[in-house]
Amino acid sequence: MPPSPRMLQVFDAHAKAGDEFCIFLKGYSIAMNVLVIGSGGREHALCWKIAESPLVSKLFCAPGNGGIASIAECVALAPLDFDAIVGFCREKRIDFVMVGPEDPLVAGLVDRLDAEGIKSFGPSAAAAQLEGSKGYTKDLCAEFNIPTAAYGRFADAAAAKAFIAKKGAPIVVKADGLAAGKGVIIAMNMNEALAAIDEIFSGRFGKAGAEVVVEEFLEGEEASFFALCDGTTAMPLATAQDHKRVFDHDLGPNTGGMGAYSPAAVLTPALVDRVMREIINPTMAAMKSRGTPFKGVLFAGLMLTKSGPQLIEYNARFGDPETQVLMTRLASDIMPALIAAHDGTLDKQTLYWKDDAALTVVMAANGYPGTYEKDTEIGGLAAAGALDGVQVFHAGTRLDGARMLAVGGRVLNITATGASVAAAQAKAYEAVAEIDWPEGFCRSDIGWRAVAREKQSI
Repeated sequence: MPPSPRMLQVFDAHAKAGDEFCIFLKGYSIAMNVLVIGSGGREHALCWKIAESPLVSKLFCAPGNGGIASIAECVALAPLDFDAIVGFCREKRIDFVMVGPEDPLVAGLVDRLDAEGIKSFGPSAAAAQLEGSKGYTKDLCAEFNIPTAAYGRFADAAAAKAFIAKKGAPIVVKADGLAAGKGVIIAMNMNEALAAIDEIFSGRFGKAGAEVVVEEFLEGEEASFFALCDGTTAMPLATAQDHKRVFDHDLGPNTGGMGAYSPAAVLTPALVDRVMREIINPTMAAMKSRGTPFKGVLFAGLMLTKSGPQLIEYNARFGDPETQVLMTRLASDIMPALIAAHDGTLDKQTLYWKDDAALTVVMAANGYPGTYEKDTEIGGLAAAGALDGVQVFHAGTRLDGARMLAVGGRVLNITATGASVAAAQAKAYEAVAEIDWPEGFCRSDIGWRAVAREKQSI
């Protein structure tokens, strides 16, 4: 397929400017076929941003969702069916694969694509152990003096309970493996801690609960920190904070995230530099020294304590719902950065961010993060999306003819931009009010910390 006039215009403009843009086109078509793996709100936001790129001719998403279908061709491929994914890449001449979720990363999809000569974004299975095993990450932090909470690893309940009895409460109990963001229990007393051990070893989290990590309880404010990585270089992205607890006032069980905003004022430029110096760069060096260099996006969950930032845990992929606010604030074309992360040329990249703030509100099915009803109809999406500065990203949805149905726990991400977090918050909740979905709910206080800080600074 020949490049479009728009693609040629962008290429020509960068070439005349003498900048680094053209370096990223070496070995790539400027009419690229791109495949995004995943079906959540994160993948909708990534597809939305990738679709803007003049480098992209055709965009596919596997398996996608009801909202992604409006900007990409959704294909019925399971993220863990590597043979089918490779076959599709061959058939459609896919130039680049963006892997969204953690499961295929930990299972080795990037390794398989590399072996097949198909370029992609994401870490190898060995490097993805930073997310795949909390114990692996804690041991790495201990070996390389990366600040994190004191901990113990246990493969049986009795030893874990003995450790808890010695340490006392509050304390944090985690399933070692992947548990869709739900395998972390913050136990405020001994009974809760002991019950958490029993819950994890009971098999609720499957293989993820074969081992537990018990951690010291850290006091402070949580923040999300993202850095693009190419195995050697790490580039910090815009700052963000999310809201893990399911209910207002940060009450109730942990979830995959009920909302997020960017920028996060608590992460000052000086603190960003410190996180890079004390946490991100040492992790990059450690992984490289082990022969498992990290490529992709390193997502650090941080606790900002009185003594400085400490690592809570790593994720080996973009966060959800933080990606939704990051993508709406990113002013640059994302594709050259994704390509550079694969090719090892991030040191030649620069990303630019919009000054406006962004905030996203997660609408979830009643009962989430527990049992919830599926196939309920959602109305008002067009009205919400028509508001100025609003993007509705879909997570757990599917199209049924003209109807949009909710099929997941976290279902919609109502995302808005504004001159301040308060302005973005007001716009997001204005859009939420347009959604007609009695079977869904959301928190009403997303962004409360940032809004409070903005009021104090006036």
